[in-house]
Amino acid sequence: MDNKALVLTAGIGTRLRPLTLDRAKAALPVSGEPLIRQILLWLHTQSIDETVLNLHHRPETITQEIGDGGDIGLRVRYSWEPNLLGSAGGPKHALGILSSERFFIINGDILTDPNLKDMSELHRQSGALVTMALIENPDPDRYGSVNVDHDGWITNFMPKGTTTPGHHFIGVQLVEAKAFEGFSDGEIFESVSELYPRLIERNSRAIHAFICKSKFYDIGTLSDYLSTCLSLSGEKESTVIGSRPQIASDAQLVRSVILDNVKIGSKCELVESIVGDGVQIPDGTQFSRSAIVKAKNRAPGPDEYLKGDLLIRPFENFHPTD
Repeated sequence: MDNKALVLTAGIGTRLRPLTLDRAKAALPVSGEPLIRQILLWLHTQSIDETVLNLHHRPETITQEIGDGGDIGLRVRYSWEPNLLGSAGGPKHALGILSSERFFIINGDILTDPNLKDMSELHRQSGALVTMALIENPDPDRYGSVNVDHDGWITNFMPKGTTTPGHHFIGVQLVEAKAFEGFSDGEIFESVSELYPRLIERNSRAIHAFICKSKFYDIGTLSDYLSTCLSLSGEKESTVIGSRPQIASDAQLVRSVILDNVKIGSKCELVESIVGDGVQIPDGTQFSRSAIVKAKNRAPGPDEYLKGDLLIRPFENFHPTD
C-alpha cells in the first residue's frame, strides 16, 4: 500500500469569494469541521501516514487547524508556493518534500471515499504513470468527461457539455514522480489540460482509470458549498448553524449555512444563503442565495456589492444534492 499523499490546498478559491477572503478554501467548515481536516481524517482511515499540503492563499487558516497532524495520526508537512504553480506544477514543486517515487494526489476542494488500497493494487498491476479515480459523470453540463477504452486506459479528456457518455474525475489519483519530468520546477503547469494529454500522446498506456462508485461532494462554488453542507449535516431542509450564534426568535432561516459568532437581528429573512464568521445582520434585512461576510474595508470584486459593513455576493444555479 502506498502511504504518502499530497493534498492540493494552495488555490485562491475565486469561485468561493467572498468566503475565501477570510479562509483558505480547504479551511472552510463542512459539518462543523474544516474541509482539510475531514480529508486528512479520511486519508488516515485509508492507511496514509504521511501527507504534504501545498500552501499559497491564507496559509495560516490551514496550518493553525492542522499543525503537524499529530492529533489526526498523520505526519503533515507543507510545500510553500510563492506563486501558484497549477495542478501539475504544485506536485512537481513538492517532490523534494514527498521524497517518494509514488504518491497519491488529492484535490482539496472535494469529499470522496474511493478505496486507496484497491487503487494502489490496480496501479501497480497496470504499470501506469498515473491512475485516476473516476465515477460516471453525474452532470456532463457542469463537469468535463474522461473517456476510457475497454481495457481501462484513459484516452482523452472532454470539456463540459459533451453529450457522449463519459466518466468524471473525483479528485483522487496515484502518480509516479517521473510523470512530472517533462517540465521545470517553478513552471506553471496544469495536469488534465496540459501534462496528461502529452503523456497519452507519447504512450497510450500512460494513464489508467480506477472506476468506482464512490460518493462525490464538490466544494468548488458557493452553490456547491451550500449544497454539500446541508446534505452532510442531515439538515437538507433546514439550516446549519455554527458555534456561538445570536439569532432573534422572529428571524426566518431557510436552507442556509451560518458560520461562527454570527448575530442575526429581528425579522431578518435568509433563504439559501451563507453567512460568514462574525457577521452581524441588521434587523429586518433580507437575503436570498447570497454569501455574506464582513467587509473590513475591502473593495467588492466582480458580482459583489457592499451593504453597510457587509460584503455580499449573490449566486444562482443552486443544485441541492440528492
